[in-house]
Amino acid sequence: MGALRGSLIASVALLPGIAQAQQSVTLGEISVVSTSPVGAGGGNSSPAQNLDNAAQAAPTLPVQAGAIRLRGSEQLLNKIPTTVETVTAQQFDVDRGTDSVAFTLARRTPGVNVSDSQGNANRVDITYRGFTASSAQGVPQGLAVYQNGTRINEAFGDIVNFDLIPPQAIQRIDIVTGNPVFGLNAIGGAVNIQMKNGFTWQGTEISAWGGSDARTAGYVEYGKVVDNWSFYFTGDGLNDRGWRYQNPSTIGRLYADLGYRSQDSEFHLIGLAARSFFGAASAAPVDFTHIDPRAIFTNPQTTTTEVGMLQLTGRVDISPTWDLAGNAYFRRFSQSYLDGNQGNFENCSSRSSFRGFLCFQDDAFTQAAGQSRNAFANQFLILGQQNQRIPFRANIPYGTLDTTKTEATGYGGSLQAANHDQIFGLNNAFVVGGSVDAADFSFKSFSTLGVINPDLSVTTDPANPYYGNVPGVGTPYLRTAGALGIAPSSVQGSNLYLGLYATDTLDVTDRLSLTAGFRLNYARIQTRDQTGFAPDVTGTHEFTKVNPLAGLTYQFDPAFNLYGSYSESNRAPTPLELSCASPTQPCLLPNTLVADPPLRQVTGQTYEAGFRGVIPSFLQGGALTWKAGVFRTDLTNDIYQVAVSGNAARGYFINVPATRRQGIEVSAEYVVTPDLLVYANYALVDATFRFSQTLSSPNNPLSDDGAIQVRKGDKIPLIPDHQIKAGFEYNITPNWRFGLNVSAFSSSYFRGDESNLNRKLPAYYVMNLTTKYQVTKNLEIFGLITNLTNNRYATFGTFAEPGAIAGNLSINDPRTTTLAQPLSIYAGLTYRFGADPIAMPPEPIIRKY
Repeated sequence: MGALRGSLIASVALLPGIAQAQQSVTLGEISVVSTSPVGAGGGNSSPAQNLDNAAQAAPTLPVQAGAIRLRGSEQLLNKIPTTVETVTAQQFDVDRGTDSVAFTLARRTPGVNVSDSQGNANRVDITYRGFTASSAQGVPQGLAVYQNGTRINEAFGDIVNFDLIPPQAIQRIDIVTGNPVFGLNAIGGAVNIQMKNGFTWQGTEISAWGGSDARTAGYVEYGKVVDNWSFYFTGDGLNDRGWRYQNPSTIGRLYADLGYRSQDSEFHLIGLAARSFFGAASAAPVDFTHIDPRAIFTNPQTTTTEVGMLQLTGRVDISPTWDLAGNAYFRRFSQSYLDGNQGNFENCSSRSSFRGFLCFQDDAFTQAAGQSRNAFANQFLILGQQNQRIPFRANIPYGTLDTTKTEATGYGGSLQAANHDQIFGLNNAFVVGGSVDAADFSFKSFSTLGVINPDLSVTTDPANPYYGNVPGVGTPYLRTAGALGIAPSSVQGSNLYLGLYATDTLDVTDRLSLTAGFRLNYARIQTRDQTGFAPDVTGTHEFTKVNPLAGLTYQFDPAFNLYGSYSESNRAPTPLELSCASPTQPCLLPNTLVADPPLRQVTGQTYEAGFRGVIPSFLQGGALTWKAGVFRTDLTNDIYQVAVSGNAARGYFINVPATRRQGIEVSAEYVVTPDLLVYANYALVDATFRFSQTLSSPNNPLSDDGAIQVRKGDKIPLIPDHQIKAGFEYNITPNWRFGLNVSAFSSSYFRGDESNLNRKLPAYYVMNLTTKYQVTKNLEIFGLITNLTNNRYATFGTFAEPGAIAGNLSINDPRTTTLAQPLSIYAGLTYRFGADPIAMPPEPIIRKY
C-alpha cells in the first residue's frame, strides 16, 4: 500500500537535550496531511519537514507527549474521516526513466487506472475510482488537481497536463477523497501536489538517462539554505521518437522556488515554465495494429502545449494558536493542435440545388419542422472562406486538416485562517477560508480541405482544384452554408469561481474525533461568439451550491483506526461543454463550437467508511501498514460525451440522469528499513449508469441504426472492475537495490459501448523491473524495464466507421485501440554533490514527505 507509506510509517522525535526529556514516551506513527489546498504547497514547509532523512535513520525516537504542533489545515491522518492516498518523492525516484507522474500514480495507488487514448505515456488519462483527470479536450473531468495550493485544471476544458510538472520536483502527492473544501470538480477527489523547496531539499543533483525509442532525458536539481533564505531550482528535458509511427515527444520544464522563513512566518515565490510537443494522438484500427503494432491512423496529429505560472505563498503565525495562510497566482496557458482526419463529404444530394458540388454528410441531422427537403439539403453545401463552391470529384479520399488554438490567462488566490484552541477543555482544529479563481480564455478553430494519401497522411495542394486550399483564398477555412457540422469557430470568454469554506474537527475523547464542514461554490462562465456563425454560443451561465461534510474517526489503538464520512460535491460545466451541447449542431471535438442548450451542473454524494492502522513491530522489526475501506459516489446530471448518428467523429455533451461509482479498497505495505519494502493492494471499482435511455453510438456494430439502449446497471466504459497491484524492493547488498512490480486489471468495455453488448477490451497485466547501484557516495547508476514480459494489450478502445479510406486501405473491423508501450529499457546515472547537512531544530520530527 504505497499510498499510506508516507502517511503512516512516520516518526516523532525530540532532541535528548530538551527540558523534561526524561518524561518522554515513544510514539508509534504520526502522519500529517493537509486537509485543504492552502498550506499544502511551497509555503507549508515547517522546520520539521527538513528531518525526513533523520526520521528514516531513527524512526522511533522519544517524544514529549503533547509536543506536536500542527499548523494551518494540517491534521493527523487518524483524525481525517476520509481516504488519503500518498505517493512520495522516493516512489517517483524509483520510476526514474519513465519521466511520468501518471506512471507512478497508477503503479502505487489503489483505485487508479490509466486509459491511453493518445498513444503516449505522458498524455494518458488518469482515472481514480471511475473519475478522470485528462489532458484531452472533451473528456469530462472529475478530479480537482492542485499544485502548491493552486488549482491547475485549465480554464477552457478543465484538462490537466501532468506532463508539464517535473517529477523530480515533487515532494509528495496526496489524493484526498470526500472533502468539499477542495472546491469545484472534486467529485471523485482532489489530487494535491506539493513541490519541493530549498527548506525541504538541499544539495545538487544531476541525472541523465536514455533507452528505448531513442529516448534521451535528464535534469539538474539544486537546493540551498542561507540563513533565513532558501532557493530551489530544477530544469529537465526529454526527447524520443515514440513507440508508434509519427509519435515523437519533446518536453522541457523549468521550476524555481525562492523562500524566506522566520520564527513565525514563511513565504515562497515560485515560478514554472514548461513546453511539450507530441505527435500522433489517437487510437488505430485493429485491422492495422494486427499487422503492425506501431500503426497509427490518419496524420498529422501534433499537440504543442505551453504553460507559465508565478505563485506567491505564505503563512504567518498570528498567535500561538492562530495562523493565517494564503497564496496568489498568475497562470498562462496555450495549446495548439493540428489533426488530419477523414473528411465526411459527399456529392450534394439530388434534393439540393447544388448537385455536383461538395457537401457535408447530412446523416447526423434531422429536418426541422416546416423545412422543405430542398432547404434542408442546401444547408450542407461546402463553402470556402469567400463563399466558393467546390466541385465534387468521385474516388477522391477527402480529408481535413483541423487546427485549434486554445489560450487562457488565469489569476486568483486563497486566504485561510486556522485555529487550534481547545473548546471546553477538548482539542479542536478550526479552519475557515475562501478562494477566487478567474480566467480569460479564447478558442479558435478551422478546417482545411485535404486528401488522404496512401500512407494515411492528410495533405493539401493549392495547385489542385479538386482538393486542398480553395484557390485564390489565402489562408482558407471550410464551412457549410448553414454552419452545421463544420464551421470555423472563435470564442472568447471568462470564468469566475468563488469559494467559501469552513471545517472543524473536535476531539470528543482521546479516541473519538468528529469533523463537520461545508464549502459554498459559485461559478460564472461567460462565452462570446466571434464569428457570427453561432450567435447562440454567446451567453452567461451561473451555478451555485453548498456542499456539506460530516465524519468521524475512532482510534481503538495505534494499529486500528475507524473512519467514516458523508460529503457532497459539484462540478460546473466547462466552457467547452457549454459550447458543444446540441445534437443538431455537433462538434468535431475539440475542433468546432456551436450553439447549445444549457447544461446543468453535476452534483455528487459520497459515502465512505473503513479501517486503517499500523503495526510498528510486525515481523523481524518491520512495520506493517494496512487499510480496508468501502466507498460510494452517486452523481446527478452527470455530463457525458456522445457521438452523433452517422458521424462518430463529431459529438456533443449531454446531462444523463444519474451514474454511480462504488467499490472496495484493500491495501498493505511491509517495510524493514532500509532493506526491504513489500506492498500489495486490491480495488474493486463498480462504475454504472443508473438510468435507462437511448444514446447515440453510430459505429457500434450492434447498434440499431446508430442508437444503443443503455439500461440501469450497465457499466461505464474504460473502467475495469478489478485492479491488483503488488511489488517489492530489496537491498541485495548495501549498495545494490532491486525491485519488481506488477499491476493487473480486469476487462472493460469500449467507449461507445455503453449498452455493454460487444466484447470487451481484454484483461491484462504489466510487470516492471527497477534497479539501482550506489557506485560511490556521490554516484548512482540505475535501470528500468517497463512491460518486462512484452505484453500486447490496450487500455483504450472505441469504434470507427468501416469502409474504404485511401488507396487499398480499408477498415473492416470497427474496433480501434491504442496498444500499450512494448518492452522498453532505460538506464542512466545520477551524481549528487555539495549536499548540505540537514540541521535538527528543537521540535519534533513530523514525517510529511
